[in-house]
Amino acid sequence: PLTKILNGKGREVFALNFSGHGGEPFSEKGFGIEIFADDIIRFLNNQQLSKVDVFGYSMGGYVALWCAHLYPDRVGHIVTLGTKFDWDVASAAKETTKLNIDKLVEKVPAFVRLLEHRHEPNSWKELINKTISMMTGLGNQPRLTLNRFEKIRNTCTILLGEDDDMADRSFSKTVARTLPNAQFHLLPATPHPIEKVDLLTLASFI
Repeated sequence: PLTKILNGKGREVFALNFSGHGGEPFSEKGFGIEIFADDIIRFLNNQQLSKVDVFGYSMGGYVALWCAHLYPDRVGHIVTLGTKFDWDVASAAKETTKLNIDKLVEKVPAFVRLLEHRHEPNSWKELINKTISMMTGLGNQPRLTLNRFEKIRNTCTILLGEDDDMADRSFSKTVARTLPNAQFHLLPATPHPIEKVDLLTLASFI
């Protein structure tokens, strides 16, 4: 739906799934921020795109900024939504607790069915377990630090929902202040799931 709105506004939109997501096979090189940044560059090369603006939701926003850190000439304006930047051991443990497979099956079966459908033919359980390992790794060693944010010169828009219970608002504001060319905007009455975001408002920022 967001793609259709942006197309209607005259933007040419390319959408991609990271490896292991949306039916894309898991990469033999691993699973994590570095691998997903490579996914972006490979996608740009395959599409013969030299430089693009990037919108990244949640983890996608983290990957977009990491990609800008590694490949500044390939990325233009960056818009992130609901991206968690405050990774440490405690916050990673908090997030991975939410991904307990048995509890997901018991308490949110509709969400489990969505995961199964969205990522088939991959195993959603394998995806969850790899995501847990990735989050734990980020908690032990965040890829994006304030020192690295200072060096990312891209124009950035950091968006966060007012009711987002994953990304820390204060730290998101700190990231926006640390990035040399960034703005922070809070979306009123907006939770973390992108399915519950007002897409017309989101499109206007993009």
